[in-house]
Amino acid sequence: MGHNSQIAGEHLRQLIERIERLEEEKAGIGADIREVYAEAKGHGFDPKIMRKIIAIRKKDAADVEEENMLIDVYKAALGMIPGFEEICDEAENAAKNKASKKQKAS
Repeated sequence: MGHNSQIAGEHLRQLIERIERLEEEKAGIGADIREVYAEAKGHGFDPKIMRKIIAIRKKDAADVEEENMLIDVYKAALGMIPGFEEICDEAENAAKNKASKKQKAS
């Protein structure tokens, strides 16, 4: 058991050290990314918007479209889209008129 525990301990130490090196690289990459955002800000770009664009680009196009539609639905429900209620009323009236014309024609 002593020999196996030495081997397991050595393997574990190697794994831990690999993770530590990767964490150091990750921290360095994070610093590089922050520098690029700072550079972008210096050129007049908004880093917050850039982060959102990067997040969108990571997603599937269909997922982005569905998310945008849901955002619009929620905004409409909260009255955050000017004129939306009027558009809905017009669409509802048009549908009612079409239905009544079909009934009269029958």
